[in-house]
Amino acid sequence: MTTPVEPLSPGLYIVATPIGNLGDLSPRAADVLARADAIAAEDTRVTATLLRHIGTKRPMLAYHDHNADQVRPGLIARMGAEAIALVSDAGTPLISDPGFKLVRDARAAGHAVTTIPGPCAAVAALTLAGLPTDRFLFAGFLPSKAGARAAEIAELAGVRATLVFYESGPRLAACLLALAEGLGDREAAVTREITKKFEEAVTGTLSALAARYAEGGPKGEIVVVVAPPGAPEPASADDADAALAEALTRLPASKAAAEVAKRLGLDRRALYARALEMKG
Repeated sequence: MTTPVEPLSPGLYIVATPIGNLGDLSPRAADVLARADAIAAEDTRVTATLLRHIGTKRPMLAYHDHNADQVRPGLIARMGAEAIALVSDAGTPLISDPGFKLVRDARAAGHAVTTIPGPCAAVAALTLAGLPTDRFLFAGFLPSKAGARAAEIAELAGVRATLVFYESGPRLAACLLALAEGLGDREAAVTREITKKFEEAVTGTLSALAARYAEGGPKGEIVVVVAPPGAPEPASADDADAALAEALTRLPASKAAAEVAKRLGLDRRALYARALEMKG
């Protein structure tokens, strides 16, 4: 006699799926997918392959950039009585996809939201790159047009963190060249086919990587990881004087010295003595 499967509680279940190797699907994720009343999938054909892998069939509907606004209200309505699983084609939903609006609206409607964590290409690439991971910023896909791409890179240039980008093979060479021009020749890594047979992480400077892939990028999903900027140049005496002069218009000498010391990384006592000279 078959033991009846206990239904899931109604609500939204955010389910991370493998980014390549189907063996990375967690037992908990497989259980939720097998018991969900319906699965909202970026591409139902991709998700059907995953369901076959775990030996189950579940009702599915497409939920992606092009139909999200139309499909979302119906999904929210169903969550009052049904368990709806959200999956992307690969990795963790909401990372570079429209899922955050579904989570926001589900919570606003009073529905339970549960996450089933697992693979994420951005985090996996960080582990392969051999670059600092104490602070990192995920920037998704850069714009395809050169001007918009350069402007976005310029905004990121001063961020003191490792940068993570998603990219495709045909755009890789232009992306690396633009990063080298906008960020300087930082250390970087191009990772691809993560968790698959031909997984690789090619490391080097941005200019060297741009030259390597100048004739065209490889196939498959690509993640580019770029090291943070180097330490800034120490502030000059003129910089310190200018900052002190401005601070002294608002603050007494001791507080002005403390503010400038913190901002420029200079000695507070020396700045205090200089502030007294400037006031005198």
